[in-house]
Amino acid sequence: MRAGRIAPFLVLAGATWMGGWFLQEGVAREESVYTQVRVFQEVVDYVSDQFVDDVPEEEVYQSAIDGLLGGLDDPYSSFIEARDYEDVRIRTEGDYGGVGLEVVNRDGRVTVVAPIPGTPGARAGIRPGDWFVEIDGTNVEEMDVNDAVELLRGPPGTSVDVRIGRPGAIESLPFRLERAVVQLKAVPFAERLEGDIGYVPLRIFQSTAQDELQAAVDSLRSEGIRGLILDLRGNPGGLLEEGIGVTELFVDEGAAVVETRGRGAGQSALFDAQRGPDFPGLPIVVLVDATSASAAEIVAGALQDHDRALLVGLTTYGKGSVQTLFGLSGGSILRLTTARWFTPVGRSIQKDDTMGPAGAGHAALALSGAFVRHGDDRERPEFRSMAGRPLLGGGGIVPDVIVLPDTLTVDETGAVRTLHSVGGAFSATLFDFAVDYIQRRNALREDFSLSSGEMASFQQALLDAGVPASDEVFQPAERYVRYHLEREIGLQAFGDVGQFRRTLPYDRQLLRGLDLLDGVTTTRALLQASRAVVADAPAEAGAP
Repeated sequence: MRAGRIAPFLVLAGATWMGGWFLQEGVAREESVYTQVRVFQEVVDYVSDQFVDDVPEEEVYQSAIDGLLGGLDDPYSSFIEARDYEDVRIRTEGDYGGVGLEVVNRDGRVTVVAPIPGTPGARAGIRPGDWFVEIDGTNVEEMDVNDAVELLRGPPGTSVDVRIGRPGAIESLPFRLERAVVQLKAVPFAERLEGDIGYVPLRIFQSTAQDELQAAVDSLRSEGIRGLILDLRGNPGGLLEEGIGVTELFVDEGAAVVETRGRGAGQSALFDAQRGPDFPGLPIVVLVDATSASAAEIVAGALQDHDRALLVGLTTYGKGSVQTLFGLSGGSILRLTTARWFTPVGRSIQKDDTMGPAGAGHAALALSGAFVRHGDDRERPEFRSMAGRPLLGGGGIVPDVIVLPDTLTVDETGAVRTLHSVGGAFSATLFDFAVDYIQRRNALREDFSLSSGEMASFQQALLDAGVPASDEVFQPAERYVRYHLEREIGLQAFGDVGQFRRTLPYDRQLLRGLDLLDGVTTTRALLQASRAVVADAPAEAGAP
């Protein structure tokens, strides 16, 4: 029934945008939808045939669709072309037929950022910093990176011949790669930290998120961990069922996980845990920040509502809406918001803009390069957890313990902005220097240290690339530059875990999580310890 009403509404709303004059008050209200559709088609015909500039009819229809969806004032509803749907599918399902190389456009070249471990590209020896010259005989040196990726993808088991350019190599290098199912990792690694605390970053809620997290925690448990830090920072969400599945690993069977409330049939539902927990009693700290969204907020909110974990970091994004994909003619997709999410105690995850902008206080630049807002003094509604702890609503998930990341001073921030003032030259030079640094060393150790001479060499590389990196700029920014250069070298040389180990000493939120778990053996003790921390640090204890 609803599906049959979508098309007229879509065309009608498009007509409103393209020619709103015929929907003014003078138009009789009893005018049929079909008459309005005919009027809209007449407008399209006149524009296509008579407008002073040639406008293809398909572009007029596309503009109407864009106008309709833009008029909904919802950033999550969108029209997805058939060719773009594959990218959406990969982000949610997590697998595709390809060669397993992460690529970007660098100086007009399709450049390898990182091979995914265990994939055809990694096994063949393709390295970060390599760039594609040819793919199956097609020159791709000036090709759009998305078009090049399409050439690399294909059915598993088929081959693709490529020629690769490499820094220092005179000739391009030939490779024949056999495509395989490339599984994108929701959990890139797991690490046992000091004090027998496990650390697991969960990057995205794709179709294997629950299984990957369960396997990672099982492995850490076999190593004797007594507490867990689950890192949801930067996690944009993903599949609802995976968010529910991840929560099920930690809460009791039958416990409410999330409620959806929508207008359409079947859009309102209460989801609860369908199984008992795999890790009962394990003390958990969940790290969140302003980039934790959607399914990540479902997990964080449910664990907090059930007093199952302690949340540390910054208030989450506040993306509490459900999108449904509707298949359209020609293979295109309508992605439409159809419901909103609520935590088990009734907190809306969706950001409440009527209360004023979240994080409207002071903005600072973090050492990581992200902008951080804090000092939000909005009044938020108060809720109670299942055990009676006070929780704040009003959109997003407010952590139990607010911890700001390491931020830059005013002088450092000004210098960093200057370094980034020339397009992407700073980032490109950082990448190139890291790749060259690694290739010049046969046995680089994870505890490498950059000398003052090497820092001076990087400064010269920035100047050669046109970056304003004079001593007056470089010296105030040196802490930021060293952090990012060491992180990039760690990533390119040792992968995600190498990057993590290099930046751990600077991660205030993670270090606070370790402090809170120190000596704690039960979740109750963890929650009690957090109250003492909040009492001792009032500046960081309020809503962000």
